[in-house]
Amino acid sequence: MTELESPFRKSSYSQAESNCVEVADTAGGGRAVRDSKQCNGPLLTVPRDGWQAFLRQFA
Repeated sequence: MTELESPFRKSSYSQAESNCVEVADTAGGGRAVRDSKQCNGPLLTVPRDGWQAFLRQFA
C-alpha cells in the first residue's frame, strides 16, 4: 500500500468540466496519481526522480 502524506488534489492541468487527474504526495517526495471519477480505483505511483523528470517535460 502506498503511504500518502497529503490528501489528493485536482491537477492544475485539469479543466473544470472534463476528466480530472488528482495528485497526492507520497513518502520520499514521490507522487500518487488517480482518476477523480475512480477514487477507490488504482493508483499510479511515481518516485521523486521520476516525478521531477515528468515535470521538466512541461517546463
